[in-house]
Amino acid sequence: MNEQTLNLRDIHLPEAIFWWPLAPGWWILLASITSVFLILYIVRKIYQNRQLNRDIASELETIKQQFEINQNKSQLAKSLSTLLRRACISYYPEDNIAGLIGENWLRYLDATFTSNKTEIKFQDSIGHILLDAPYLPDDSALDYNDQALLQLCEAWLGSSHKKTARVSPSQAAQS
Repeated sequence: MNEQTLNLRDIHLPEAIFWWPLAPGWWILLASITSVFLILYIVRKIYQNRQLNRDIASELETIKQQFEINQNKSQLAKSLSTLLRRACISYYPEDNIAGLIGENWLRYLDATFTSNKTEIKFQDSIGHILLDAPYLPDDSALDYNDQALLQLCEAWLGSSHKKTARVSPSQAAQS
């Protein structure tokens, strides 16, 4: 038998398949997972924001009911001052407002007041009661227009507090 050598090459396997670029199914899965996390994040933020507004409205109603029962103007001013400060810290956590006192505090409240429903400002005489009331005894006799103060605080708490409308404490002190 005469064997002829054939000029054949050895078998070559195809190169290994790499993980990149991903197949379309993986892209769809990645987009779906990202969308689900994004939607959950947005829903959580909306829920937290609405919960904050519900808590503040509930506390304001409690303050109003307590005032109707005991008619203590000193306690009303203290409670409203505390509620405003807590709400402001919750609405603007990035700002360093916990240390604001005096006229700077009132200017900051006026600067973050985005509603035009009332022409009364915190820097007017009615707002000045918020500066002194937290430091007065509960039985001190204060003489001020309690309905005007309630209206002003209710308007500020009910106004929209958006991040685009933020005013830094230094900007409030300059105005």
